[in-house]
Amino acid sequence: MPVQPGSAENPPLPRRGPAPPVEQMDNAELTRLVEAEHPYRGKALFELCDRVPHDDDAATKVGMLSRLTSLRQARLFDRVSLAWSAIIALLAAETPHARAAAYEAFGALGPQEQRDMLDYLEVSAIEEAHPRIS
Repeated sequence: MPVQPGSAENPPLPRRGPAPPVEQMDNAELTRLVEAEHPYRGKALFELCDRVPHDDDAATKVGMLSRLTSLRQARLFDRVSLAWSAIIALLAAETPHARAAAYEAFGALGPQEQRDMLDYLEVSAIEEAHPRIS
């Protein structure tokens, strides 16, 4: 017999509600949304990532957020986590501050996760990675 939505074995998902206006929020507000594991934490993180090329404060915050266990466990697809996407955004910004934050964030990953990320980026060292985000 199939499991019914709303049953004890398959509880209903919580309602998300309207998305917060992340483009109108400052970096600290976005950071709090991510840290609080808000249902729209990914949207808040991506807004911060979009600011990285022109905002060192955003780069610093993205680097620190990438260390959160919740972001390291949240998969966007395949092996790519929200934490990896944050590190990739830092690398792609190509500013000295953002790249330094990326190297620190990458260094905070465990050895296997580092190997997996290098494999995903198709490089042998993080310093060789120059991803493009379109």
